[in-house]
Amino acid sequence: MKISTRNIPYPYSAMIAICSDLDETPDRHTYFEIMRFLNTKQSTSIGPGAGLEIGNTIYFDMPNDQFAYWNTDDIGRQMVQALIKSGHIDCLHSYGDLATTRSQAYRNLTELNRNNCFLKVWVDHGTAITNFDSQIMKGKGDVPGTPSYHSDLTMDYGIKFVWRGRVTSIIGQNAPRSLTGIGRRQHLYPSSKTLLKELIKGLLGRCGSNKYKMHSQNNLLTRTNLRDGQNTIEFMRCNPHWGGVSSYDTSFGFWDVLTSGVIERLIERNAFCILYTHLGKTNNEPKIFSNKTIESFYNLAKYAEEKKILITTTKRLLEYCFMKDQISYTANHNGNEISIHISYAGDILDLQGLTIYTPFTNGIKLFFNKIQINNYQHNPFDETGLTSISIPWPKLDYPI
Repeated sequence: MKISTRNIPYPYSAMIAICSDLDETPDRHTYFEIMRFLNTKQSTSIGPGAGLEIGNTIYFDMPNDQFAYWNTDDIGRQMVQALIKSGHIDCLHSYGDLATTRSQAYRNLTELNRNNCFLKVWVDHGTAITNFDSQIMKGKGDVPGTPSYHSDLTMDYGIKFVWRGRVTSIIGQNAPRSLTGIGRRQHLYPSSKTLLKELIKGLLGRCGSNKYKMHSQNNLLTRTNLRDGQNTIEFMRCNPHWGGVSSYDTSFGFWDVLTSGVIERLIERNAFCILYTHLGKTNNEPKIFSNKTIESFYNLAKYAEEKKILITTTKRLLEYCFMKDQISYTANHNGNEISIHISYAGDILDLQGLTIYTPFTNGIKLFFNKIQINNYQHNPFDETGLTSISIPWPKLDYPI
């Protein structure tokens, strides 16, 4: 018998990760207070916590005026390690501006391995020489023979997904490419300019440009080769602000990026989004977040509580989308019983959120790589009129 999978984990209609680069975060107090506000409901200096699930990035070698692994004290490093292990720090944001050699990369990876801290996502940073992209991000980290070559070490460490500078204005990926929502009447000239840029990117991608291929297809993920020949998975981020992909990408501009209109559009499109931002860029303001930004996170939490949008970390969203692309499954119907067999090369934890439409929810046996799964939930009819079963999606436990 034929079965199918639901695009987004039940009962949500869209999925988003706020992928914040830690550039210019001034100190560990700011870094960890942001994380506590976003991920708990504790009282913080920013305000009552939003209680979401939002990750962060980390790098190592930076100027002393910015928070980084080697710039903080032992307490700060222990906190970083705890958040990596809990999944709340989930991206390596290059090795930092001051990391220019293979030996520095080796030192940083040794530190991560020594503390059992494992990251699967690499995000290029500025124009750091350890970046992987040669066009947008000016990196040489994957060029054998250069002093900064490290991609063999980094990929062996366990990096699975890489971001090499691709940002789109399109609201929602893994959905048909649509420019709707970019243009704004109240900002007619700048939003028209942004729309035209996105239109040109799509045309260039369709004409064979590797730089804009992902834009033309509006895919979240694509297979790619680094310059040393290693195969990896590249992902694209999104900044849907009317001023362009580099506009309002800080803590004080966040409120004008993830608006209710953008969230509703994402839900309408049943799509995915990895949002590009820099929540630690406080512009030297006395407050970490503006009141408008605080309210925008509370608004996002309302959509999450209403089960309209699933908010998670970059790594978890990427693993879910990759799993959905790669799994195979069969179903055998015998009387009042259905046996569903799922095959996938990854870990069983990667199946979290997987939702399978079934004609009924009782009498189902679920198997993963021939091992029976008993921990799944029965779901009532959704907007399609179909019932389903799904692997639970537990929220990460915040450790600090």
